[in-house]
Amino acid sequence: MGRELMTRRFPFLLPARQWQRKKCYYMGMRLDGSRYASRKEALFPYELAGAKSLLVNERTGMDIKYQYNKIHNLRLASEAVSRVVIHPGETFSLWWLARHADKRERYKDGLCVVCGKLTAVYGGGLCQLSNTLFWLFLHTPLTIVERHPHGVKEFPNPSPDDPSGVDATILEGWLDLRARNDTREPMQIELDQDETRYYGRILVPTAPERVYDVMNENLRYYKRDGKAYESVDVIRRTIRKETGEVLGRERLYTNVTEVGYEIEIGKV
Repeated sequence: MGRELMTRRFPFLLPARQWQRKKCYYMGMRLDGSRYASRKEALFPYELAGAKSLLVNERTGMDIKYQYNKIHNLRLASEAVSRVVIHPGETFSLWWLARHADKRERYKDGLCVVCGKLTAVYGGGLCQLSNTLFWLFLHTPLTIVERHPHGVKEFPNPSPDDPSGVDATILEGWLDLRARNDTREPMQIELDQDETRYYGRILVPTAPERVYDVMNENLRYYKRDGKAYESVDVIRRTIRKETGEVLGRERLYTNVTEVGYEIEIGKV
């Protein structure tokens, strides 16, 4: 049996531990030799990738107020990231940009998975931001440096058409989303939201010759040791934009996650 964490035995120590962890985390980033993207510029004229998703997920099983709190939190964090340009040789880090997003206006309690349970916490709900960014990055030649899938999928996708296995969870001081630009062209992030949807785009300064299509294959559900799991292959195709010709096809990874909601395996 592993040694019990001190913060579980003495919960009052948790804020101090979180503060310490974040200080060490950002100090490590300053010393790791990477150049982190931070400069905002006027919007580039061409779109390389785009995404949109519903803001309110009514299928969480939790009080709907947390969905509206999430919308508030997303706005704050998105303002810190939107219009940032990832220049060649630079690395995008979500937390490097969003670490002070609540400095002038405080976050509200939103939903987050804590110790395997869906819980309302300060600043919760930002995984919709990291999920959107990761989905956009998959549609670009950016090199994914760090991505963490959710250990448990706590509720179904808001829409049956939404892809599976393309999520990216974050936790300040522990889990980040990072992507490095190993190309010769800068890429810019744009984020926005209206009353019902959340939008993201990757913009480039010149008209793209190639675009990318990401899809699911081999989606299946199974049980093991009394738990339900989802397994899905994430596939990317490279397409010549002018003609639609498929230039390449690759399986990026197979994503496996535990399903935390009720599901009938044989009927999926």
